[in-house]
Amino acid sequence: MTLFARFAALLLALSVLPAIVYAQLCQGSLGDPLVNITFGSGSNPGPPLAAATSTYQYFSNDCPNDGFYTVRSNTSNCFGDSWHTLTADHTGNPSGYFMLVNASIGKSDFYLDTVKSLCSGTTYEFAAWVVNVLKSSACSGNGIQPKLIFTIERTDGTIIQTYNTGFIPQQASPLWQQWGFFFTTPVGVSDIVLRIFNDSPGGCGNDLALDDITFRPCGPQLTSSITGNSSANVNLCEGAAQSFTFNGALSAGFNNPSLQWQQSINGGVWTDIPGATATSYSTSFPANTASGIYSFRLSAAEAGNMSSAKCRVASPALTVTIHANPVTSVSSNSPVCENNELSFTATGGASYQWNGVNGFSATGSTVLISQAQPVHSGKYYVLATNTAGCTHLDSVTVSVNMNPVASVSFTEATICEGDLVQLKSNGGGTYQWQPASGLSSTSIADPFASPADTTGYKVIVTNQFSCTDTGWVTVNVVERARANAGPDKYIIKNNSVQISALATGQNISYTWSPDIFINDITSLQPVVAPPHDTTYILTVLSEEGCGVAVDSVHVYVYADVYVPTAFTPNNDGKNDTWFIPALTAYSVYTVSVYNRYGELIFHIKDANKPWDGKYKGIPQPAGAYVYVVELKDEKRLLKGTLMIVR
Repeated sequence: MTLFARFAALLLALSVLPAIVYAQLCQGSLGDPLVNITFGSGSNPGPPLAAATSTYQYFSNDCPNDGFYTVRSNTSNCFGDSWHTLTADHTGNPSGYFMLVNASIGKSDFYLDTVKSLCSGTTYEFAAWVVNVLKSSACSGNGIQPKLIFTIERTDGTIIQTYNTGFIPQQASPLWQQWGFFFTTPVGVSDIVLRIFNDSPGGCGNDLALDDITFRPCGPQLTSSITGNSSANVNLCEGAAQSFTFNGALSAGFNNPSLQWQQSINGGVWTDIPGATATSYSTSFPANTASGIYSFRLSAAEAGNMSSAKCRVASPALTVTIHANPVTSVSSNSPVCENNELSFTATGGASYQWNGVNGFSATGSTVLISQAQPVHSGKYYVLATNTAGCTHLDSVTVSVNMNPVASVSFTEATICEGDLVQLKSNGGGTYQWQPASGLSSTSIADPFASPADTTGYKVIVTNQFSCTDTGWVTVNVVERARANAGPDKYIIKNNSVQISALATGQNISYTWSPDIFINDITSLQPVVAPPHDTTYILTVLSEEGCGVAVDSVHVYVYADVYVPTAFTPNNDGKNDTWFIPALTAYSVYTVSVYNRYGELIFHIKDANKPWDGKYKGIPQPAGAYVYVVELKDEKRLLKGTLMIVR
């Protein structure tokens, strides 16, 4: 018996072990799938079977009844939520289709397909994924369990190999299981028939989903390695030239094996490498090799079958991944003025190492230099590293400009209210004064200032780099002297009155003149008692040199209260009203006028106002009227007759 025949016999023996395991899958090396029935993908529902046939009837919606099947990417809440909800196919693809089957009452085939153009005398692995969709709680916990028989037949019906899954139990949650076995195509046979028979009756249960049916060549074990590397995967960065030797080894099982190294780029189709037919293959990756995933494997088959990919098995893939270097960008807030914050920002990496002038070193995508000085100007480098460990060196040049030195000719000045003072500054190209109140200009070096109150001004001096410095000037404003001697006063001879004056200003003195008949010439509320009309003058002096203010108050002195006995209210501008001037010298008094009928037609109290000869807006007739003047301060009553002459 040849080595390959012994290998096939061993696989055949494994395939008839008791069905206590889910599958008897290939223990050697596999080739690429010759058949890969995934049922496709898309939106629900999927199309009915095309190449394969079924004794079951296609159902276009979810939840098929007994003897029906459908093709879906999900199923939900079927038959009172007695089925599991499947949200994706067995690979987890939410758009991937699977075949959903509700078994017939009688045992029957539910999947039949012909697989053509296999290699004769070659061992293959058949596998399929199955899930029992009936919940463990359904059918009172006694649901019918699916039991599938997979059969590989000649096209004339002769059985080549069969495999019984045994009962597939219900689960608390959906469980996809892969079932499979080996078979060897007889010499001269290249077409076979796959039959899936449901060996359980229909009823409450026996409901399943089927996905990903595959046929793959199975042969002796092929191993692979990379010289000098313990791993099957090597990572490089762009621009790193390197050479590798890939090694393969083949266990016993082939009579006359042929070998072929293959390559796949970025997961694409495996292609034969011309001339690479030994157990080792060496290749180089120049510095200009594009980034990507470069995969290599050793395939093998009997010498006569090597030309057909359906006959080959392959070693595990060896990969050389060339990672792209970071594509970086570096920026800065440069130029900045001294004493400001200088910042650097880099993108495109996972980590960053900065180096620069004066021994600068930092890490992070954004780094700062606080209180930057002109000595920090220069070129800064950042080494960006991505997640693959590849690096790229980038740089940025920055400038830190000197600030101007703002100077002022004086920092404090004192002026009198309303006066001007010229402010002077230098050190820059442009100037900006704040606040604007009281300034002749805010944008020149030497404006005039005349603030209403003491004001602190700042000047922002800017140089050619737009850097600034600030100077300060305080203008103290001294309030000018102001005098208010108060209202005129009225007294009766031999009496006195108090003057109510007001003097304002900073650091002032004041005095009254003349200094006769006055009790205190340095008081703002002196008491005066002149024997005749007298004018008193208040003089206020600013001790700060901010002026002299003068105001006067006239004191009228009446010998007694004189009451006029007649007036002519004819609007000729002469003697049109009746008025008693001396009453102003009193604080409490009343004046009343009565007509001949005793009717009160004019009355004032504590407010000296003239009478225009009217009562309720009506001119009163010429004639005699009685007046009564009550001087309450003196408890004196004056009475008499008043004539209106027209």
